[in-house]
Amino acid sequence: MPRHSFSTLLLLSSLLLAAAMPARADKDAVQFGSRIVVPEGKSIHDAVCFFCSVDAKGDIDHDVVVFFGNVHVAHQSKHDIVVFFGSVRADDNAAIGHDLVNFFGSVHLGEDVTVGNDVVVMFGGLHAADSASISGNRVAQPPWIFWTPLLVIGLVIIIVVREIRGHQRRQYLAAYGYPPIQPPPPPPVQ
Repeated sequence: MPRHSFSTLLLLSSLLLAAAMPARADKDAVQFGSRIVVPEGKSIHDAVCFFCSVDAKGDIDHDVVVFFGNVHVAHQSKHDIVVFFGSVRADDNAAIGHDLVNFFGSVHLGEDVTVGNDVVVMFGGLHAADSASISGNRVAQPPWIFWTPLLVIGLVIIIVVREIRGHQRRQYLAAYGYPPIQPPPPPPVQ
């Protein structure tokens, strides 16, 4: 590729990147370590939270994503809620527009809660009132499905390491014998 064509291509791509519309995040809430609170009667577009919680007494117009925190929905979240290592609680008569996904946490759905699509709870607990309405699939994998194999693998590793060290200790003692036992110190003279 000639040098002139590469320079032209680089200049053209730079102009296209400079002319791109900036993302609008006027009503988004993104926090790291600070709680996101949506007051009653107010709304936000998206809520993204790392090491914090979302307390939505008002509306969330789009998605909620939380890592290592909890979500409380008092009124409605119009799209998806995704939580890693935390819990989700939806009050009575709350609405979740699309999917509710939780990994390593619990989900509590109150009376007359509606979920527009699927509820997926991986390695946690799902507690839904009888009157809760889930339009799609309900998938809940209990925590023991994850922790039991992990615990078994850990125990096998501990046993193997213990046996290898015991074998090495027995080989050392067979080759060099037991170390001499030190005589007890004499009693102090008074």
